[in-house]
Amino acid sequence: MAERVLPRFLLCWLDPFQGVIEAEAREAGAETGAGHIVLDAGAGEARHKRYFPRGLYLALDAGWGNPSWDYSRLDIRGALESIPLRDGTVDRVLCMVVLEHTRHPERVLAEFARVLKGGGNLTMVVPFLWEEHQAPHDYFRFTRYGIRALMEGLPFEIRALDPIGGIFWVCARRCVNLLSVFQRGWRWPFFLLLAPFLGLILPASLYLLDGLDREKHFSLGFRVLAARVRE
Repeated sequence: MAERVLPRFLLCWLDPFQGVIEAEAREAGAETGAGHIVLDAGAGEARHKRYFPRGLYLALDAGWGNPSWDYSRLDIRGALESIPLRDGTVDRVLCMVVLEHTRHPERVLAEFARVLKGGGNLTMVVPFLWEEHQAPHDYFRFTRYGIRALMEGLPFEIRALDPIGGIFWVCARRCVNLLSVFQRGWRWPFFLLLAPFLGLILPASLYLLDGLDREKHFSLGFRVLAARVRE
């Protein structure tokens, strides 16, 4: 509901995890040159296309993740475990909160390494302390150590593996999760009563406190930046 009625900048302020995704896609677009090929792996509705005015943007998705989405903007329909592109053809792979929806994430990462050119970049965001979504196609959550283990043996150099928020961000999202319980039937009056507090005031306050958590052992997810090793 919020996505339908609120402007994008306000959504990113209320949901900084989404803000991180937007920022990573925007930065990847800024680094993309005119002759580059970008593969948005698990693109869904190809929402990130607007960040890539230069180069060739290819949206790849299986097309079944969310039945309410419009998949008409896809360039390629297919599984991430067997990407229908030749070896070494892509300059960048973008993979935003998609890896958890694949049954074999290790194969997906191997495919990313295969289609990337030497020196090509992988920009990825994965969830950790996150609710189930796009059921039944939701299989995994990832720690920072799990990501490193999955990428062991693959020709990647991990350049950044950073937590997205700490325990305060997690608690803020749980407030919004709790509010969603009241979005049906007779519970609606409680939703209207609780929405200002659980949907705005408390989450915003908790987001501002997140700097107090230095270790960030509790995190919503991780941003991963890696480069394909040149052979």
